[in-house]
Amino acid sequence: MAAIHSGWCAAHTTMRMENKKRRLPFFSVRCCSDGSEKEQKKEKKLSEQSSWEAKDAEGRDYLYRLGKEADNMNIAVGQRAGVIDSLFVGDFLGKDSDIVFDYRQKATRSFEYLQGDYYIAPLFLDKVACHIVKNYLAHQLNVKVPLILGIWGGKGQGKSFQTELIFQAMGIEPVIMSAGELESERAGEPGKLIRERYRTASQVVQNQGKMSCLMINDIDAGLGRFGNTQMTVNNQIVVGTLMNLSDNPTRVSIGQDWRESDITNRVPIIVTGNDFSTIYAPLIRDGRMDKFYWQPNHEDIVNIVHRMYEKDGIPRDEVIRIVGTFPNQALDFYGALRSRTYDRSILKWIDEIGGIENFGKKFLKRKKDQSLPVFIPPEQTVEALVESGYSLIKEQQLIMETKLSKEYMKNIQD
Repeated sequence: MAAIHSGWCAAHTTMRMENKKRRLPFFSVRCCSDGSEKEQKKEKKLSEQSSWEAKDAEGRDYLYRLGKEADNMNIAVGQRAGVIDSLFVGDFLGKDSDIVFDYRQKATRSFEYLQGDYYIAPLFLDKVACHIVKNYLAHQLNVKVPLILGIWGGKGQGKSFQTELIFQAMGIEPVIMSAGELESERAGEPGKLIRERYRTASQVVQNQGKMSCLMINDIDAGLGRFGNTQMTVNNQIVVGTLMNLSDNPTRVSIGQDWRESDITNRVPIIVTGNDFSTIYAPLIRDGRMDKFYWQPNHEDIVNIVHRMYEKDGIPRDEVIRIVGTFPNQALDFYGALRSRTYDRSILKWIDEIGGIENFGKKFLKRKKDQSLPVFIPPEQTVEALVESGYSLIKEQQLIMETKLSKEYMKNIQD
């Protein structure tokens, strides 16, 4: 027995020397009298009376359940000074270590860029303002208040712009979405995004003390059915999400478990579009969506265009003449007139800086002490605006009359 023990010790010493030469880790095995390994470590607990490690019926601890039920899904606070201990903040990434914190703060829209005295049509103002106020007073009214206002009408009639002017006038900080966000490569993402944006608008009311709302532009472009277009799962989920929000505007989940204390502030939803007949009918029914058809009359168009040309010194009588020269045109047509008159002045300015060949070098790669030639805006005249208008109408007619697709694809049907 002593000989066996001596042999084992010799082999053990030799193996340790070999491992040291090869720089390999050495593992020691302790043998018990019965030949089995008994490496059992007793799990340490914070305290015998602590409930943090208490398990529920499914074997999950308190921290797991607390995180899953948390109604605050905003992780923007990150490692911010004043929120957690300064020891864990550090200075490498600055005091706000969350690098996308500033981006998250811009989920809402402000309208500082809207400088000037714009005209808001009274009918449009009354409808939008009434809808917003009714939703904020819904808990005090003994009536069913639709959550969604659907503003629809012809293209380029100023639906979105007039709404933004009203937001600015009322001091509303909205969350704005577009139809391009209503589809995703992942099923369920657009519906979740709408719920997140809705809760963001609700948090603006709760945390900042400002009125807010959710606005979705061109909703029929994302949810409408045109011809043989395919309905996707995301289309169905978005429609279902909006219907559920209309029915339960204060109970909105984005993935966490329901809690009785998780009550979302009701905020109105405003959507714009061109043709709501292409949208799923139960979504636009009365009680869920209040519809408003916007078609500005002649007086509205003249007032809006006059404010548009007021800085150029165009009198109201001349504005009436321009509107009468180009009837049945959308409001954006008259904005395009003014933009088209800048073309000659811009081409002249390009020649002054050395031509189109040197534009990139002069504009983007110039030194700090170098300056570009001063651009002088053209003097607006009625004749120049009318000339631009005829040019735009000619382009419109060419698109409608010259259909090259028929020339290239002979089998296409009308």
